[in-house]
Amino acid sequence: MSVRGLHHMAFRCRDSEETRAFYEEVMGFPLVGAMDLSASATGRPVRVLHSFFEMAPGSYVAFFEVEGDPFEPTPRHDFDLHMALEADPSTIARTVEAARARGLEVRGPSDHGFIRSTYFRDPNGYVVELTTPAEGHEGLGAATAATARRTLSAWTAAKIA
Repeated sequence: MSVRGLHHMAFRCRDSEETRAFYEEVMGFPLVGAMDLSASATGRPVRVLHSFFEMAPGSYVAFFEVEGDPFEPTPRHDFDLHMALEADPSTIARTVEAARARGLEVRGPSDHGFIRSTYFRDPNGYVVELTTPAEGHEGLGAATAATARRTLSAWTAAKIA
């Protein structure tokens, strides 16, 4: 058996309705599941809402709102944490329009050579990157894999030196 892909990534949120509005109305990800949890896996009493938004069939971004344990976003640099999602140019354009109509932060597009990316910040402070492959780009395939170990080794050696 092997890993077949990413089912979901889960993050904390400060307000489930505010999060729903961003992911459904701006990003276009429908709310497809919500679980009102009253106990943790170990049986400890909790009051948590775990919500799921479908990005594509079988692929979700999820959030936990924990009652009584406030979550306040900490501004983060994109290098700290972001989710990068592939989308077609028309989806990116629609998302930019929806975000700007709400006065939300939009950055880009940025040309990274192999992809073009546009960035958004959700109400929890997380950066969401929508990206589309550059012309002729076929993913991070064999050519990149062949040099990745050498690049990592050179990086590590330079840090040690």
